[in-house]
Amino acid sequence: MATVSLDGVRKVYANGRVAVAGASFAIAEGELLVLVGPSGCGKSTLLRMIAGLEDVSAGELCIAGKRVNELAPRDRDIAMVFQNYALYPHMSVAENLAFGLKLRATPKDEMQRRIATAAAMLGLQSMLKLRPAELSGGQRQRVALGRALVRQPKVFLLDEPLSNLDARLRAAMRVEIARLHRELGATMVYVTHDQVEAMTLGHRIVVMNDGAIQQIDTPLALYARPANVFVAAFLGSPGMNLLRGRVAADGVALELGYGLRLALGSREQVPAVAGEEIVVGLRPEDLAWIRPGSLSPAGVVEAVLDLAEPVGSETFLNLRLGEQALVARIAPGEVPAAGSRLRLAYAPQRLQYFAAGSGERLG
Repeated sequence: MATVSLDGVRKVYANGRVAVAGASFAIAEGELLVLVGPSGCGKSTLLRMIAGLEDVSAGELCIAGKRVNELAPRDRDIAMVFQNYALYPHMSVAENLAFGLKLRATPKDEMQRRIATAAAMLGLQSMLKLRPAELSGGQRQRVALGRALVRQPKVFLLDEPLSNLDARLRAAMRVEIARLHRELGATMVYVTHDQVEAMTLGHRIVVMNDGAIQQIDTPLALYARPANVFVAAFLGSPGMNLLRGRVAADGVALELGYGLRLALGSREQVPAVAGEEIVVGLRPEDLAWIRPGSLSPAGVVEAVLDLAEPVGSETFLNLRLGEQALVARIAPGEVPAAGSRLRLAYAPQRLQYFAAGSGERLG
């Protein structure tokens, strides 16, 4: 196990493109830290700089308290698991697991012990004589994990390791990776574009966009208090509803246009002044459909249903509020036809507020 620290780490390519605009954070011993964001946000580039596969343009990168900017990958005592598995097709599973150990002249007895331990942890005992072509995608990924495991490195780096698997296998492998981390107590840095993976695996999450870090926090803290509209919309499935409008003269409603208003909290709860343009956020699960004949609570909004999406355990209602989109997550059951006007209840104290210009959180 080891700590990893980054201080102002940047990556600028020869053509002037900034891939990572300056990353500063520390990863504790035994922590599983997730780098998440859309494709092209710089998360894999940042991981490759930690691995030594990309040069650091500026800043300082340390592993176990030692500066490693100029160290070759083989001298950093890290192990990396790639998206495409990177297994040798002409070698058996056992040979793939042993390859890195042979390069380091590991004694034969120690090599066999490590391979047996990794195979037992990953359920590979019956596959050691098979070649990668004879394995399923999930089995190949376990071999790739095993090859990193036998190295017994200070830090594990995983770059989109589950993106080539189907949804069922991804869910199963998430459980495997979480179990492995728990048993090993290893320091892991995990890259993904899948926010479900990030939320379920990470002790902490680094959210990135356009090469810049947007927020670093625990999964629950990120979900409950996103630092800006990007984080609010990115985390959650569906993401947070973001409604743009102007604070009414009374200070306790948002004017959305077309005569539509959204009741806000009390004056003390609204971190904006009358006439100010802001963005108000509301999670889909914080909206409830008021069925005909039911009493209306304090916070009510009326919207037009575009599409209902039943997905078994829940239903997503895709609605229009004037020209703005709104999504509600409700319990399964019968829903009205598209084009219906629905009343939806919400608790004003659940609203979140963001600046219209910068998108940063208010209050």
